[in-house]
Amino acid sequence: MSKLAQYLQEHVQGEVTISDDARRYFATDASIFTMTPSVVIYPRNEQDVRKVARFTWQLAERGRAVPITARGAGTDQSGAAIGSGVMMTFPAHMNRIIELDSKTGVVVVEPGINYGKLQQTLQTHGRFLPPYPASLEYSTVGGAVANNAAGEMSVKYGTTRDYVKKLRVVLANGEVITTGRLSKRELNKKLGLTSFEGEVYRSLDALLEEHVGTLHQMARNVTKNTAGYDLLDVKHKDGSIDLTPLIVGSQGTLGIVTEITLETEEHNPETTLLVASFNDLDHVQAAITELRNGHSGTPSSVEIVDGGLLALVSTLNPAQLKGVIQAPYPPFVLLVSYDDNKRVQKKHAHHGAKILKKHAVHVESVTDLESQESLWRIRHTTSVLATHTPGRGRALPLIDDGTVPLDQFGNFVRGLYDLLERNHLQTAVWGHAGDGHLHVQPYLDLSSVGDRQTAFRLMDEYYSMVINLGGTTSGEHGDGRLRGAYLPKLYGAEVYELLRKVKQIFDPHGTLNPGVKIDVTIDGIKPLLRQEYSLGHLHQHLPRS
Repeated sequence: MSKLAQYLQEHVQGEVTISDDARRYFATDASIFTMTPSVVIYPRNEQDVRKVARFTWQLAERGRAVPITARGAGTDQSGAAIGSGVMMTFPAHMNRIIELDSKTGVVVVEPGINYGKLQQTLQTHGRFLPPYPASLEYSTVGGAVANNAAGEMSVKYGTTRDYVKKLRVVLANGEVITTGRLSKRELNKKLGLTSFEGEVYRSLDALLEEHVGTLHQMARNVTKNTAGYDLLDVKHKDGSIDLTPLIVGSQGTLGIVTEITLETEEHNPETTLLVASFNDLDHVQAAITELRNGHSGTPSSVEIVDGGLLALVSTLNPAQLKGVIQAPYPPFVLLVSYDDNKRVQKKHAHHGAKILKKHAVHVESVTDLESQESLWRIRHTTSVLATHTPGRGRALPLIDDGTVPLDQFGNFVRGLYDLLERNHLQTAVWGHAGDGHLHVQPYLDLSSVGDRQTAFRLMDEYYSMVINLGGTTSGEHGDGRLRGAYLPKLYGAEVYELLRKVKQIFDPHGTLNPGVKIDVTIDGIKPLLRQEYSLGHLHQHLPRS
């Protein structure tokens, strides 16, 4: 065992390993990158996390920076759950529900808890956590917080950031802080602390005060955005401050989350699902705009699947769509759901159906659960793409997660089709239409020099298109290593420098997940590209996007 691993094992309660098998396993996540850690730690408690952070801080002060990467289930598609130093993995031990108030619905959990299991527990109390990602059955709540995850119900309920009430966070030097909204008076007390926490508050408060005008340049006319750090929601006009929105979505680059307090919503399993088929994109755009204008009540979901995806799935696994939707497939299908109470739901679904019938060629309304589950297979067929292996090609999450203003949705789809066709790639698109947010994963072979060049060309063209449409490069999956290089183009040099200063305030020695979000370059990530893409660590599930 290395001296580093031996020292850590002597001082933490959790297990420490440097076995080749473990290090190889944690060298990949769900992204296209690979990076092998030096040491893997399974922390048993917050004290273990504090000791590791304190130790790496002390090493960094002596000129030896050892990175720390916090990891959940490894479903991150941006490359933020891999690192070259200490890999700290939470699901083994820090996976509990600490407290659940069944009256208020507030729940306190550890970061390694499985999202799906938490959701099941909440639903037995008539509650649920709405911004669940497609990967909820095999991902962690800590990962959702790290990425500010969202999903099919975010069109109505928002993102993870909207539900995180407070956090316990281990800072880079091992100190623990509890985030939450502080009044101006409470902030002044923090500013007077002689600890690293006090230094963080002083530096951040000064930075925000000095760059009020610059902050407004971060605003994007999109429904969700997890690019960079959320500086807009940290300090309010009344002088109050809250670090919570800053930590949520920061992907472990500002601190290590050890406890999460979440608010939840009442759960209504009795919903109405509308399935509409469209012949052209203009009518899809018009329908989405009317559905989102509020007059008919906000749907809980507005999901889209295009004919290209349906045709591809039909070719790869014909039984998947049998009895659900018939060929020839329409160019576009919208799935629109409502989950209000019974009386309001009926009214809103009726108005939604009227909107869809104005623009669609066919609309179906379904209320029974079994039929709804069958129809939702239209959207969930993405699992077929993720697990299909045509030769050495794989469906790669590299031009993904772009989110644009709703009035640019049609142009977004057209631009995607043009990009894919010019590169002779299959046009298969799906996503959260109600949020102007699309997913696409082209088949490429990472062992091919030509396909690797195509990958980076696609990324440059795709993210430039999203930015030119007034959108954001990261809607719900985070910047990580994949999209961090595009932050300067998204926000401009002045805002990007502000983001770099925030990172410097929280992580002066660069030990917290370096190479993620900030100071990322295309040339820097090219050597990290895998030779072969695989989701082997997720084969016990059906990966979805």
